[in-house]
Amino acid sequence: MDNSTIGIAYQSNPPSVPDWLNKGDNAWQLVAATLVGCQSMPGLVVLYGSIVKKKWAVNSAFMALYAFASTLIVWVLVGYKMAFGDRLLPFWGKAGTALSQKYLIHRASLPATEHHYHNGTIETPMTEPFYPQATLVFFEFVFAAITIILLAGSVLGRMNIKAWMVFAPLWLLFSYTIGAFSLWGGGFLYHWGVIDYSGGYVIHLASGVSGFTAAYWVGPRLKSDRERFSPNNILLMLTGAGMLWLGWSGFNGGAPYAANITAAVAVLNTHVCAATSLLVWTLLDVIFFSKPSVIGAVQGMMTGLVCITPGAGLVHTWAAIVMGIFAGSIPWFTMMVLHKKSALLQKVDDTLAVFHTHAVAGVLGGVLTGLLAVPQLSSFILPVPGEKGTFYGGGISQLFKQIVGALFVIGWNIFSTTAILWVIALFIPLRMPDEQLMIGDDAAHGEEAYALWGDGDKFDATRHETIVTNTGGDEDNVQRQLNVMGARGVTIQL
Repeated sequence: MDNSTIGIAYQSNPPSVPDWLNKGDNAWQLVAATLVGCQSMPGLVVLYGSIVKKKWAVNSAFMALYAFASTLIVWVLVGYKMAFGDRLLPFWGKAGTALSQKYLIHRASLPATEHHYHNGTIETPMTEPFYPQATLVFFEFVFAAITIILLAGSVLGRMNIKAWMVFAPLWLLFSYTIGAFSLWGGGFLYHWGVIDYSGGYVIHLASGVSGFTAAYWVGPRLKSDRERFSPNNILLMLTGAGMLWLGWSGFNGGAPYAANITAAVAVLNTHVCAATSLLVWTLLDVIFFSKPSVIGAVQGMMTGLVCITPGAGLVHTWAAIVMGIFAGSIPWFTMMVLHKKSALLQKVDDTLAVFHTHAVAGVLGGVLTGLLAVPQLSSFILPVPGEKGTFYGGGISQLFKQIVGALFVIGWNIFSTTAILWVIALFIPLRMPDEQLMIGDDAAHGEEAYALWGDGDKFDATRHETIVTNTGGDEDNVQRQLNVMGARGVTIQL
């Protein structure tokens, strides 16, 4: 049948499918981006809204929602090109918009990634995936968004929401884009050969260090909240955690920018490491605390996902198990043992322990990648030829590069986060006043998550003796008194 007799969308070579477009790569990259987006929306929105006290459920979920939306707008206005555009400085790209049809429908490229020999000749060509620039812009956006949302976990339960609304876009511009360009977009660490396959440094180390720094400057929660901050809904927390876990298939599977062998290896290694880490963390909880913790299991899952991220597509699957063992034990030790002995860690109120689950696990993963990266797998994707782990002939130099890369990310995020918060504090208080902290969501938003009694705590009859006295064993009388006190829906076993 002649092309002129059928609809344009069904032609064998429609105008929207140029010769350079690989439909499989484009489809996978859009699916991977959507999976990563679902980690934030609704994954972390649900997890944050349920892992905190009831009075902070709305505020915590909204911080994630707002960060996701604001990041997208700033990203297409200036952020994307600062992270993945033409080189301005060794660690920063030139700002520019990613909005025009002329730019977005052309073949994707990362112009600063072209790697040269010392004499100036090309050693590794520029990265040019086989899909349009619009696909790459969206894919990189979801990574930027989840980084800021992970950072938010450190300051839940007290940061002034107006300060957060200013902080999120500023941190994207002056912190995230620096790390992304330096390690991924063609910056000096990229060309030097520091390995960060999918964000162990750019995302997790950055969010963990910046979150800890922000927690220091914002200040702690109320004493009562620090002492008791029980989740308001464990099952919803697990739902959010499950979205986060499965969404990691797109997180690490999309990093090669193609539906290739590396993507398949990365997806398998990701889930193997996460499962191993979860089991190790749970086992340690049973050994030392006599019972498995559901929250602990989620933390172990998280540290496994973070630890494998710097090397997911670069290591053997047996190495992913080894990394999972370390991921489930070393962050467990820093959180459960070292934290209690360190004056600094005790002083800083890191609400969801993002420092341990992301910063510690991110550095751990980066170092282990420097040891365990396999030459053949590395040759499929890394920009500098000959990159490989120390255990495979890479020498001490690769491990040294990994450590220097981590130190750069740590130093820059401490500096940039501090500077941004100092400027914001000149105009907006970083922390909500104590009287509002006592109330929570209603004070911050005029809304509450649940029309239920209590604050996420179980009903304790010993604390409410006046309610249940002189009832003569009449259960209806007890329930009537509870209703008067605003306790509808609470069941009392007499």
